[in-house]
Amino acid sequence: MKTRILSITVVLVLGALLFSCITDNQPQTGNVDAIRTEAVATYSSSLTKELVVVPTGSPTLTVEPPATPTTPTVDVTATLETPAVADPCYNLLWIEDRSIPDGTNLKANEVFIKTWYVQNSGGCAWAPGFTFSNFGGDPMKGDPVILTEPIPAGAKRELSIELVVPSGQNGLIQSSWRMTDANGIFFGDTLSVNITVGDVTTPTATSAP
Repeated sequence: MKTRILSITVVLVLGALLFSCITDNQPQTGNVDAIRTEAVATYSSSLTKELVVVPTGSPTLTVEPPATPTTPTVDVTATLETPAVADPCYNLLWIEDRSIPDGTNLKANEVFIKTWYVQNSGGCAWAPGFTFSNFGGDPMKGDPVILTEPIPAGAKRELSIELVVPSGQNGLIQSSWRMTDANGIFFGDTLSVNITVGDVTTPTATSAP
């Protein structure tokens, strides 16, 4: 009897041990679910860290105003040349006409000599090489007159030039002449000759009745 009870006890103990081993080797459903839940949470957390927040509002485009063009400045003093000015100590004063008064009537192609009486009214002598040349109007084929001797300050002289009446013109013809220094710069009074060519009708004054 004792042997039978001992056998039954051994069988029960072995059965309990075997059941315990089988139970330990089987996966625990509750633990697996917890592990899965933790893995999903970890993966979601990693995704959240890697996501870049994209602004939901519309982007604002900033337009900068165009640059105002600048107007280049021009240095007038650097571009404009100073006109040549005659030496202030040179001057010429017209005194009178010695021939061919203004309004003298002449014929076409007629040769004549115009003479002016002038004075060196400056403080310096006119040096040889100074030239009396055409300054404007019709030159009337006149050639420049070049001084061959000095004319002291204050001295008076006659200046004469040979001219030819132009052809094909009628009415008033005018020619102007001036003295120039060694640099070709004009100075002094302008000397003029004014002649008429052809028939020039002068209107007569009529008296009121």
